[in-house]
Amino acid sequence: PTEEIFTSPNKDDVEGIVFSSLPLSYGGNIVDEFYLRFKDGQVIDFGAKEGYEVLKGIIDSDEGSKRLGEVALIPYHSPINELKTLFYNTLYDENASCHMALGIGFSECIKGGIDMDKKELFEKGVNDSLVHVDFMMGTEDLMIDGILEDGSHVKIFENGNFVF
Repeated sequence: PTEEIFTSPNKDDVEGIVFSSLPLSYGGNIVDEFYLRFKDGQVIDFGAKEGYEVLKGIIDSDEGSKRLGEVALIPYHSPINELKTLFYNTLYDENASCHMALGIGFSECIKGGIDMDKKELFEKGVNDSLVHVDFMMGTEDLMIDGILEDGSHVKIFENGNFVF
């Protein structure tokens, strides 16, 4: 129902801090107003105004749950977001916002990945985990620049939407 573009980031190359933009409903619990800080691909610090223990449980699920398996771009003015409804179901709520996921990545994001086993995918940088927990981080003022191989930058998102 949206214009989602997703990928699996290299499990070892995630750096920085991300803040949630919508509550996460997980196992009948709410995690809200949280952040995750990454270094060398792993969550090294986190906090939540609500649901800290639930977030901690997700992060501590296994070794791979400390790393990202997905980064998805969705325009702020998507059809689902325009409803201004929180469904408390990640499969719906993720369609309202740019989101990331802690846990397992996608084999189809690597050339030939569908035919690779878990070990080969892991060696190519695709995260492995028992979990895949999406959380929303898109906002109306989100700005995203892509960094090209030559080090130059290209705008991808401005004011929460794709730049065309």
